[in-house]
Amino acid sequence: MAHNPLVSNSANGGTASEALAWLALRNAAADCGRGSHSVDPQSMRALPAGRKWAHEIARVVVDGLLAGSLSAPAQLASRWDRFGGAITGLIIGLGQLWNNPGAARRIQYQLEQMLLDADDLAAPRRLAWTLGIRIAARNPTATQLPEGIDQIYAHLMIDGQIEAVVQFGVLGAVTRDHWIELIQNVVPAERLGLAAEALSTSAEREPDPDSHFGKLAQLAAQARELVRSSAEPAEPPAAPRRARVRHDKDRTAFWNSYFATEDPWNYGSSYEQEKYQRQLEILPAGPIGRALELACAEGHFTRQLAPRVGHLTATDISAIAVERARARCSDQPNIEFGVLDFAADTLPGGMDLIFCSEVLYYLDDLAELRRIARKFAEALAPGGSLISAHAFVLRDNVEKTGFDWNTFGAQAISETLAATEGLVLEQSIQTELYRIDRFRRLSPDEVATEPMIDQVPIRAPIEIGVARNIVWGGARALRRDVARSERRQRIPVLMYHGVADEGPAALARFRLTPAAFASQMAWLRANGFHAIGSEQLEVSIANRQPFAGRPVVITFDDGFQNFADHAWPILRANDLTAEVFLVTDLVGESAKWDADIGPPTPLMGAGTVRRLSAEGALFGSHMATHRAIDGLSSSDLAAELLRSRMFIERWTGRPTTAFAAPFSVTDRRLGRLARECGYRVGFGRKHGPADLDCDPIDLPRIEIRGDRSLDDFVATVEAVLE
Repeated sequence: MAHNPLVSNSANGGTASEALAWLALRNAAADCGRGSHSVDPQSMRALPAGRKWAHEIARVVVDGLLAGSLSAPAQLASRWDRFGGAITGLIIGLGQLWNNPGAARRIQYQLEQMLLDADDLAAPRRLAWTLGIRIAARNPTATQLPEGIDQIYAHLMIDGQIEAVVQFGVLGAVTRDHWIELIQNVVPAERLGLAAEALSTSAEREPDPDSHFGKLAQLAAQARELVRSSAEPAEPPAAPRRARVRHDKDRTAFWNSYFATEDPWNYGSSYEQEKYQRQLEILPAGPIGRALELACAEGHFTRQLAPRVGHLTATDISAIAVERARARCSDQPNIEFGVLDFAADTLPGGMDLIFCSEVLYYLDDLAELRRIARKFAEALAPGGSLISAHAFVLRDNVEKTGFDWNTFGAQAISETLAATEGLVLEQSIQTELYRIDRFRRLSPDEVATEPMIDQVPIRAPIEIGVARNIVWGGARALRRDVARSERRQRIPVLMYHGVADEGPAALARFRLTPAAFASQMAWLRANGFHAIGSEQLEVSIANRQPFAGRPVVITFDDGFQNFADHAWPILRANDLTAEVFLVTDLVGESAKWDADIGPPTPLMGAGTVRRLSAEGALFGSHMATHRAIDGLSSSDLAAELLRSRMFIERWTGRPTTAFAAPFSVTDRRLGRLARECGYRVGFGRKHGPADLDCDPIDLPRIEIRGDRSLDDFVATVEAVLE
């Protein structure tokens, strides 16, 4: 049954003028089919120009051509010379009416594909932009490209039968080697038979300038020159991270590796200084004669403690740390420094005060902690005090706020010290994140009293290096546990756009409030998810390696400044990362593609991209101009892929291997051209989770809408885990 544009338009609630425009389109296409050389598109002005209508418009054109030319569908491509110029002119005219040449090209591609889908290609079919041909898969020959052609639609033939159909963008002649490489990618080797050996070829060292790869090389050279001449300085490659030495192999080397970099824990931060102040507040009343500080690190707290005691022995297992502490406290005459491993070495005795904070987590197990606790008690003089400050850790109590470290924490440490003969808890200052305890070594005739417990808030801001390890409110699953116990074939790839409180109402679907985004990321963190990038995803797919634990890929399209302002701090605080797809020609400007909806949203500048990359954010291409790729010529598409990739690599100093298609629009040219331009991962129009059977150059994603609840988000993600 022929397609009826009037019925279709009416069913979709179109206006009478739109219905008449659809009818005019069919009639104009019929006139072209009858041989008319020129058709005025003015009567079709009301046709919708949106991307979702391109296929529909092409279908109506085919319907009109069939009627006007009295042809069967399989005959239209072979009769292109009769009506092709007129129908192409009509479609170009529509693009001019809409002031949108990309929309016209999109329709033209759809039309030509429909015609060739119905044709047997018994002879070459040269349409406006597409060449339809047959290729002998076992003995391909070079194909010259007629003027204007920028894609090939080919039947790969074996023994007179169609073995495969391929459609791809081309910039120049397709050489025999080019055909061989393509055929070997789509035709099973066993189908090629013995002749497969004859297909082996060496790569061209210098491609013919008029060939596809020759033209591609020219575009790449132009992109490199553009990037080189840009005002933005290149980002030097990131320095490799220093590997940590495991303490179970060599405890001294482990700590020296930390102190290879000065101030490894940001001791001067407000958070650490507030903790230091509370440790000083819990000091016992009265004069303190001899004090021992274990794990003094670089002496930041040592300097504050020294004026409060008569004599202070400050020690650390790392000679590097001790020397820095000695230099920091050189004007304090009552401090004696020394290298000491409190787990292995003998402790000096008769101490009035021992400080041992933020280090007992690193002991091997609770048995070693119990042994060390007895050493502490023995090193204290009767009536002496032991002060310990340690953080709460989820391993002790997964239902309460804690640090996600694979160690015991403050709860286990306090319980072990309290159970040590001769020690009794006198006072404890407790926050949501840590507790500071003062234990007393009882004299033989002393009776223990009830400890004084003070609950206090944390007022200091928590820097990102600390915050990323905290799971507030407890966890429902721990990352290390699910990594051991769970293997899955699927993974959620989440697609976001903006994170902001305000914006045009028409774009609400594409915008989450910071509070809503924070709730989603906190849920992921509390439920054992960890974020990976597209590169890791591609490796798993290539090796068919099931995903361990609960990985998630978090992606952001467009590169809005609000990602840097709101989303990135939330991601870092939850120990997550994201991959942002940038519109590189517009970096530092605004989202001009939304200008007809409201004030365009600002986009991140190159300096912001550089900073976030150094902090761990990942970046990929959202093309150079944000134009839908099915409205670009193959040459323009390749140029955007190359230019965008090279600019991102300049800003980040890292290889760029992933792209996301603007508007989630793809066509059959994109994947192959993207690979030829240096990409290995692509996200297109498909919706749903990614799995090990996916094509990594055409991966699906799950859109996370701003007009949905947290419960909807949870249900969406949990559905992937089932």
